[in-house]
Amino acid sequence: MQDRIPGELDYPLDRRIGKKSADKIEKQLGITTVGELLFHFPRRYLERGELTRISEIPFDEEVTLVARVQSNNSRRMQTRKGMIVEITVTDDADGSLGLLHLTFFNGYNAQKELQVGTRAMFSGKVGVYKGQLTLTNPNYVLLGDEADDEEEARRPIPVYPATAKLTSWDIKKTIDVLLDSLQADRLGDPVPQAIRARDKLMALPAAFEAIHRPAEIEQAYKARHRFRYQEALVLQTALARRHAQTARQDATARPPAEGGLLESFDAALPFTLTAGQSRIGGELAADLAKPHPMNRLLQGEVGSGKTLVALRAMLQVIDAGGQAALLAPTEVLAAQHYASITRTLGPLAEGGMLGGSELGTRVTLLTGSMSASQRKAALLDAASGEAGIVIGTHALLSENVQFADLGLVVVDEQHRFGVEQRDILRTKGRNGTPHLLVMTATPIPRTVAMTVFGDLDVSTLDELPAGRAPISTYLAPLADKPAWGPRIWARAREEVDAGRQVYVVCPKIGDQDEEPGTELAPVEDAPRQTAQRNQRPLAAVTEVVERLQELPVLAGIRLGMLHGRMDPADKSAAMDAFNRGETDLLVSTTVIEVGVDVHNATMMVILDAERFGISQLHQLRGRVGRGGLPGTCLLVTNLEAGHPSRERLDAVAATTDGFELSRRDLELRREGDILGASQSGGRSTLKLLRAIQDEPLIEKARTDAYGLVGEDPDLLEHPALNEAIEAYLNPEKEAFLERG
Repeated sequence: MQDRIPGELDYPLDRRIGKKSADKIEKQLGITTVGELLFHFPRRYLERGELTRISEIPFDEEVTLVARVQSNNSRRMQTRKGMIVEITVTDDADGSLGLLHLTFFNGYNAQKELQVGTRAMFSGKVGVYKGQLTLTNPNYVLLGDEADDEEEARRPIPVYPATAKLTSWDIKKTIDVLLDSLQADRLGDPVPQAIRARDKLMALPAAFEAIHRPAEIEQAYKARHRFRYQEALVLQTALARRHAQTARQDATARPPAEGGLLESFDAALPFTLTAGQSRIGGELAADLAKPHPMNRLLQGEVGSGKTLVALRAMLQVIDAGGQAALLAPTEVLAAQHYASITRTLGPLAEGGMLGGSELGTRVTLLTGSMSASQRKAALLDAASGEAGIVIGTHALLSENVQFADLGLVVVDEQHRFGVEQRDILRTKGRNGTPHLLVMTATPIPRTVAMTVFGDLDVSTLDELPAGRAPISTYLAPLADKPAWGPRIWARAREEVDAGRQVYVVCPKIGDQDEEPGTELAPVEDAPRQTAQRNQRPLAAVTEVVERLQELPVLAGIRLGMLHGRMDPADKSAAMDAFNRGETDLLVSTTVIEVGVDVHNATMMVILDAERFGISQLHQLRGRVGRGGLPGTCLLVTNLEAGHPSRERLDAVAATTDGFELSRRDLELRREGDILGASQSGGRSTLKLLRAIQDEPLIEKARTDAYGLVGEDPDLLEHPALNEAIEAYLNPEKEAFLERG
């Protein structure tokens, strides 16, 4: 993490190492200060006496390895002046000869220095030439024999995240210069001395020394542990401070009311709430009754009844004179919510209308595709307060959307929205900050991370209502078992002949287009030859519909099509036809991922399933088996056995436990930007800390952080920790954190 404590660590890099070197580091790594470079930690360490296993080095990546020269030959180039030096190096590990070929163009120094038997550290990008692994013009550093200097021989070699133009040892040389000139007395330590003493943690100057140039590998491990704790403490203290600030904000209390809309709704329910729904309903009711804004995450399995719990909270707010807004990620889902909530409320959704309940309210839908007159009517319902519940997509975030008294914001599938988008809606409250409830069916990595880190109050629905049938998930690997291809469609035909309906999900719409908003999971890196072999057009909705229409086994079946680029009226018509049973098989993109509820659908075929993340696959299969009949989901892939992405598919096929899958998802995809706007995967702000592996450490840091903030809310007694938080967040991230 990039803690830029004012003073020593905030010192401009060019003032310490010169402008030319500093410019190169800034261009290659984006680093400009002493602190940022000192927090550029080694990714691993090499033992000087240990040769790298050449069989384990990755293809097409920058690598750093230690090896011994086996042969050294040179020859004249045929097409131009100069010579080529060809070096073969070996790991000779366990008696099995691992060979790597090095090629140097006009490599006079390599010819002279890399004599047979020499040990050296090499750095470069691994390629293939004539079927052999090779490095072309690699950088190298000679390593002396272990007997030359016993102390130096024991010293591990740090390997840094580097680039082709800035090698690991270039970074090491620069960091050595900084460490030699570091003024320890000017370093403020974010970890309070009492905690360091309690847990026997290194002080900051010693930790920098130990992590960058450890005398023994155990020192590096101890330093990494100290920095992991520091990351956890800085993050947890930021979150604890936010909790304290939130507790001081004003919100209109919305306590339950006797004889109101909620009581009438509960009395009319044709079923009994599950124990979990009753318990969480109580938690929400208590939060809403407080004069401070609720910040709660409601997570639960697909079909566990989260929307019903949220609806009861909305009705409590309406009984207290306020309004509720439900933000959905797609028009299809917004329309589904509108239809479902209106149907569930019955006469209670017809307030002020003929035949409506005297206690009733109005439910209004607002989406971007509405006509001008429809939009005007919806805006008037929201602004006048006639609509107690306003359901919409991103259209709700528009500046001209106003509410009479917005008391509760409910965000469905919160991972589909950025923090700043939620914030826009929360600013529309006129009487203090509205209460906030965010919902997710399968916690994605960022949600899991926030949960583990204690950023939100969490309510969990861990039981399914009566009537939900089990879903059986199977992997259909066509590369291994091509005969399964025809059987998939024969199985779909059997389902339709039994009076059921089938979904077929594709990652693309047509041509090279992907569905807007689709969370495509990248296929993990593999050797280029394998990647090229597996390159084939991804399944596209338009093409799959054409292909299925020609299959004899599906003759007479009524096919439908649904994707995000269809006209809104056509989308609604396609979904309505499937709802009414007029379509037997619906070929769709992920627009049916959440909220779509067709009880007669019992089978789903997901084509090119490796192109979707774990959370998305789990969400998709939750669309079947919703009517009491067993559901079947087939994960179809053309990847060969052993491909890394098959591991993700195996995980989904092995369990229907969404919470277990969310942890697996986090392990595979990383946490994302925990405090910023980014949702998951990619570059994480976490340097060493990992949400799952370091959960006990995070819990300890959380306890410490809440203790520190409880005793000293403004951290006046801990200025270094306060500065580390400010530097870690930076102005943009801090704004996101404060807004929630």
